[in-house]
Amino acid sequence: MTQTIGNPLSWTAQALGRSGSHIAASARELANDGSAAPRVRPLDISDIRAALAEGWEDFTASRSDVMFIVLVYPVIGLVLVGIGLQMAMLPLLFPLLAGFALLGPVAAVGVYEISRRREQGAEPRWFDALGVVESPSFGAVLVMAFYLTALFVLWMLTAAEIHKLTLGESTPATLSAFAGQVLTTPGGWAMIVLGCGVGFIFAVVALAISVVSFPLLIDRHVGVPVAIATSVEVLRRNPRVVLTWGAVVALGLALGAVPLLLGLIVVLPVLGHATWHLYRRAVG
Repeated sequence: MTQTIGNPLSWTAQALGRSGSHIAASARELANDGSAAPRVRPLDISDIRAALAEGWEDFTASRSDVMFIVLVYPVIGLVLVGIGLQMAMLPLLFPLLAGFALLGPVAAVGVYEISRRREQGAEPRWFDALGVVESPSFGAVLVMAFYLTALFVLWMLTAAEIHKLTLGESTPATLSAFAGQVLTTPGGWAMIVLGCGVGFIFAVVALAISVVSFPLLIDRHVGVPVAIATSVEVLRRNPRVVLTWGAVVALGLALGAVPLLLGLIVVLPVLGHATWHLYRRAVG
């Protein structure tokens, strides 16, 4: 059959039709009432070990692809560190680095898709991670990303208020002067204790709403409310395991951040793959 090139008007109409269908499908995903809520399974510490082992296996099978996918995460982190090293922003440098971990599940979305395709027997490549964009769940994933970004911004504002409450509004003249102020004054000690306590609350909230929500949205046709409710239920049913998992993630991201955040190119994909497999074990 002879192939012809359509005129620009018909091509545009077809593109708009496809876009309209995709938007409509995404809207349906957002509005899903979750009548068939997933069943949550009990977990134990052995599930964390197994998920990490399976995550490492996924990483070694496609490490160059997933390392490329998450490269933007440490790049953005380095940009934020550069901003934080300005004297006016110095008191927020540690909260910025600690809070940046809240956005880890967003950066790993493509990694979840790679694990999903490997599970189906495919040999995925890095561009397969972009399949999330074409999924009806993409709108719901964006909403979840917005929630975590808003939580990150709220944490930064809270950290600024904690600094103002404990050490005042003065800006340190040098990095060493700020370190001395934090480590050798009652106000600095109060900032450390209060900041760590409030930061822990933010971390638990982020963990509760995201421990399985992103993989669930990618894997099944559920709405954002159901994904969040299921994630919270996983924490409620398995608090010891989920909090241990949160500690593993925090430790891994901290170790990955040591060499100028470059270790995150390995740590984040491994944790992303492991999160997918933990989701598989947690949600029936």
